Amino acid sequence: MSEEPAGDVVRGERFSGGPARGFLSSLAADERIFRADLQVDRAHAVMLAEQGIVTDAEATEILRGLAAVERAGHADLPDGEDVHSAIETAVIDRVGPVGGKMHTGRSRNDEVATCLRHRLRSDIVETVETVLAFRESLCALAERERETTMPGFTHLQFAQPTTVGHYLLSYESALARDTERLLAAFDRTNRSPLGAAAFAGTTFDIDRDRTAELLGFDSVIENSTDAVSARDFLTETTAALATLATTLSGIAEDLIIFASEGYVELHDDYASTSSIMPQKKNPDSLELVRAVAGDASAGLDGLLTTLKGLPRAYNRDLQRAHGHAFETIDTVTEATTVAAGAVATADWDADVLADEAGEGFSTATGVADLLAAGGLPFRTAHELVARAAEQGADRAAIESAAAESGVDLDEYIEPTALDAALDPDQSVASRDSYGGPAPEAVASALDRATADVADAQAALAARTETLTEGETLLETEVASYV
Repeated sequence: MSEEPAGDVVRGERFSGGPARGFLSSLAADERIFRADLQVDRAHAVMLAEQGIVTDAEATEILRGLAAVERAGHADLPDGEDVHSAIETAVIDRVGPVGGKMHTGRSRNDEVATCLRHRLRSDIVETVETVLAFRESLCALAERERETTMPGFTHLQFAQPTTVGHYLLSYESALARDTERLLAAFDRTNRSPLGAAAFAGTTFDIDRDRTAELLGFDSVIENSTDAVSARDFLTETTAALATLATTLSGIAEDLIIFASEGYVELHDDYASTSSIMPQKKNPDSLELVRAVAGDASAGLDGLLTTLKGLPRAYNRDLQRAHGHAFETIDTVTEATTVAAGAVATADWDADVLADEAGEGFSTATGVADLLAAGGLPFRTAHELVARAAEQGADRAAIESAAAESGVDLDEYIEPTALDAALDPDQSVASRDSYGGPAPEAVASALDRATADVADAQAALAARTETLTEGETLLETEVASYV
């Protein structure tokens, strides 16, 4: 056991104090990447031994020191500027000067960039798992409510009748794209900067591909300056999260409105009451989900502003960058779980929805389409039905408007067809185009959505397997030394 170093191992005595010391330190915030740093250290130490840069005996001492540091935990680390120097200091404190060989052939610049990617990719996996669970839930609910007619809106005005199943699948589609963006962000995150050193490579005969393999990375970022500079993996991930948060905000807003109209009732687990008005049932959890879009947008803006205009290679500004991404991924992942639970446990009132489905002459478009299909120019049909909307929005009003327009309805449509077009259920059933709300079209869309979820689960599993294989390989190699 060596004596306690004066200052951390990186700065020594000269730069160990001063009023800026606490401001410079990220040690507390770095707890998130504590384990990632240990894994990066282990992979680097194994590679150094394999390349003959350190001896096997020296690698054994370093790896034993890292194991001791891990057992003690982040809270036991000595003071330092960051977790990277604190771990190195702690290893040297345990195994002596040989611990100082752990940092051979690398810099904190490539080390921290690797740790961030190592941790973030696991966080992305967790978020994608949460989104996929939400999508599965939406598919199940859409199947259950496939024939439940409901009013559809544009500009918050009654527009056309649709179904709850079709409505829910609209958000499943949006979440499918959110999934694609997150998986793409994972792929560009899962590339190793380790071995780039400060920014200009190293004179040591290191094997960057080997450390990438031991850490489960798909590939190496070739250019050493780009490897330590790049934080676009943070911006891409945070942008994908901000988009996901916007999706969540939309469904939260819809359900808040629907709950106020009596279309849906939220489960008590996702609501609260007033501190003074005992009759109230407030959609508080969804209001907070809605607000998370603001947090995510702020995180992305903060990150981009931090990165904007930085000189190439490493600058200390980057120490402030990754917090935006990690805070965003935590908040959005939690909001996804809450939104999924609120939707899954909500109770749709089919009777109220059916009563409201025809409000505001919402079948008007179907009547105009029916007349156009019979040969009447669509613009003439549109004007006729618009006039009918002013007169009562029923069969009598349509007949009156037709007479005023000089249109003989019998020339274009059958009487029974007009009754069907005016009925919300039959109006929905008639709109069976690809992606439409008719129950048959929704059933087909459900098949495709279910298959897409399964494909996304398989894609995620393949990526997760790569990470697991890296963990297992590294564990095996470390065990051969200790």
